[in-house]
Amino acid sequence: MMVHFNCVFRVGGAAMLLSNRPSDQYSSKYQLLHTIHTHTANSDKSYGCITMEEDAEGHLGVTVNKDLLSAAVKAIQSNITSLAPQILPVPEQVRYLLNYIARRLPVGADIEPYVPDFKRGIDHFLAHVGGKPVLDALQKKLGFMEGHMEASRMTLYRYGNTSSSSVWYALAYIEAKWRISRGDRVWQMGFGPGFKVCSVIWRAIRSVDPRDEANANVWSDEIDKFPVDTNDLRHNSPFYFSPN
Repeated sequence: MMVHFNCVFRVGGAAMLLSNRPSDQYSSKYQLLHTIHTHTANSDKSYGCITMEEDAEGHLGVTVNKDLLSAAVKAIQSNITSLAPQILPVPEQVRYLLNYIARRLPVGADIEPYVPDFKRGIDHFLAHVGGKPVLDALQKKLGFMEGHMEASRMTLYRYGNTSSSSVWYALAYIEAKWRISRGDRVWQMGFGPGFKVCSVIWRAIRSVDPRDEANANVWSDEIDKFPVDTNDLRHNSPFYFSPN
């Protein structure tokens, strides 16, 4: 069982060239706007929910315990709370603040927490494709439509869980689909052991034309075959992979 999780992950890789030279804005695709990093290792449950260790036979592997889900939810909520003021328009921030105050009044115990409409602050959401349940939970929590999750779901379907590089496969997907227009804001969210969560917000400096050979990527040859319906897959595993 210690090596079971070796079957979950697939090899992936991505490379980005970053620059702080003003002159490079004319040749770059994106401008980095915000980065929010959340680390909850001060909690024993968060720190110990995913660990690498040897079993009784000396096999090195990964142990995941029952605290993973609660640790992940806590870290993601904290990350989103820190990110929201950076990307949400003022009306959404006011609604959230009023709801927060109301729930702390003596008569506010039954008031449901207000979930901001993040669709008003970003154009594309690219989540770490750790597994189908993770994507389902994020979609429900953030109130996103299926279209906002398409890039991550198709990345999981075709490439599996490539860990942190998966958010770049997802970005390549929306570029190949000709969905990046000048001014678009892209939200990438990755997470992992610790428990840690990182959100990055980019602004598209220019539209990305997939017909340009300079913009070719791993999806270019097969992008017309996607999206596919992943609801009819025959197995019950929480992870779905490309049949190839």
